[in-house]
Amino acid sequence: MNELIARDPRLWLSRSWTTRARRPSEAADAYVFVDRPAFEAHRDSGGFLEWTELPANGCLYGTPWPDPPAGRDLVLEIDLDGARQVRERRPEAVILLIEPPSWEELERRLRGRGDPESQVRSRLELAEVEVHEGRKLADAVVVNDSLARATAEVAGILARYRTSPPGLSGTDAPKET
Repeated sequence: MNELIARDPRLWLSRSWTTRARRPSEAADAYVFVDRPAFEAHRDSGGFLEWTELPANGCLYGTPWPDPPAGRDLVLEIDLDGARQVRERRPEAVILLIEPPSWEELERRLRGRGDPESQVRSRLELAEVEVHEGRKLADAVVVNDSLARATAEVAGILARYRTSPPGLSGTDAPKET
């Protein structure tokens, strides 16, 4: 996402909230890190566009109702449950599924984050379901096998949606795989 945002100044990345602890190698602004009572209070007051509890770690994640600057397109980094909620609330949203190039690579990336073995296993199991279900929900699928290639592909997809927005009979941007 950082590469995409740097490439396209018309994009604005929303920062999600989470109740999980910050990883040692993680930037302080990767999320808004809050405790569970603060998250639940915000959720209960209707403060999130989408939210979920991850079974892998029992932590809550959510996107506060975004307020991007004028003329900028909103980008969310969310899971399948969040994407479903966004689709329900904002049917015009463009949903992209970003897939790993292989299950082995996904496992390597998850292990590289330093999460406990139980979380890695749980995330891998969840990923199988999310990829299968995500393909049905997504407007396009991008394989993240090369940062430069995947970033260029996402930028191209967004450019096509900007010139031919979904929802116009007969002109919807095509599904890509």
